[in-house]
Amino acid sequence: MQTNLERVDAFLRDLQDRICGAFERIDGGTRFVEDAWSRPAALTPPLAPRAVPSSPAARARNDGGQPPVAGLPFGGGRTRVLKNGRVFEQAGVNWSRVTGDKLPPSATAHRPQLAGRQWTATGVSLVVHPNNPYVPTSHANVRYFEADREGEEPVWWFGGGFDLTPFYPFDEDCVDWHTVAHDLCAPFGDDVYPKYKKWCDEYFWLKHRNETRGVGGLFFDDLSEGGFERCFAFMQAVGNGYLDAYLPIIERRKDMPYGEREREFQLYRRGRYVEFNLVYDRGTLFGLQSGGRAESILMSLPPRVRYEYGYAPEPGSAEARLADYLKPRQWL
Repeated sequence: MQTNLERVDAFLRDLQDRICGAFERIDGGTRFVEDAWSRPAALTPPLAPRAVPSSPAARARNDGGQPPVAGLPFGGGRTRVLKNGRVFEQAGVNWSRVTGDKLPPSATAHRPQLAGRQWTATGVSLVVHPNNPYVPTSHANVRYFEADREGEEPVWWFGGGFDLTPFYPFDEDCVDWHTVAHDLCAPFGDDVYPKYKKWCDEYFWLKHRNETRGVGGLFFDDLSEGGFERCFAFMQAVGNGYLDAYLPIIERRKDMPYGEREREFQLYRRGRYVEFNLVYDRGTLFGLQSGGRAESILMSLPPRVRYEYGYAPEPGSAEARLADYLKPRQWL
């Protein structure tokens, strides 16, 4: 019989496969390259990542083999990246499962009772950066965490969510995105969507810019209330719902004509994505503080971005319109 951890892990591996397959079909131009990596206990990661085909033999060769270093987490993952496609400039979809004997400060700061426990974390995380500025950037993540100490019951919880970051927003897209989010939450209670929608708005808030990262979606963490089966079912609903929310938006916007002006604005606004991920994102902090694999953790960053001092869009322009969307709003 599978343990709870193995059940979650099997779902997550399948979810990665299904998401990658859907993105390849809608892109139609290129395929994901898999970088299958492993870190045996007390070994450092490879000195440099190696992109390999997704065959068992290729994965077996990607072993790193660096000198031992105590205290690092061990485990492995499949980092898959699609580059320079017809629709996607870059799409990255990660699955990983790692175990460690000491939690980083980002995890124990709000859960001091976890200090000294061995932990295992498994999850799928993805970020999509499309070519067309009219197709929003999107992010999704679903994860499971267990912390164990001999003689005690394990502490476990789920987390995750998805959010949308348009540069040229359309109300239809925002409403459809939140409709999917609402509908997948509905079987778990009338209060679930409002709660996790609000949490998403608050979490993806750039304090130094006084704006949200986008138009939100769902965000949840530390989920254990109601028992394992209910929480696992909700995490699966979120993971499965992501494609239902995002693919129709891609289809509507991917062939819209655009020019250099729209492209330059897209690259400028991508800078906000970088700022959030490097300054505020708990997943990034956890990965780096726990000695995680930097290439996989930073895969979320856009391949191209630009910064411009003191930029201000022309009043009344399509670019200026974005500001009205970068604040919490009730879409339904």
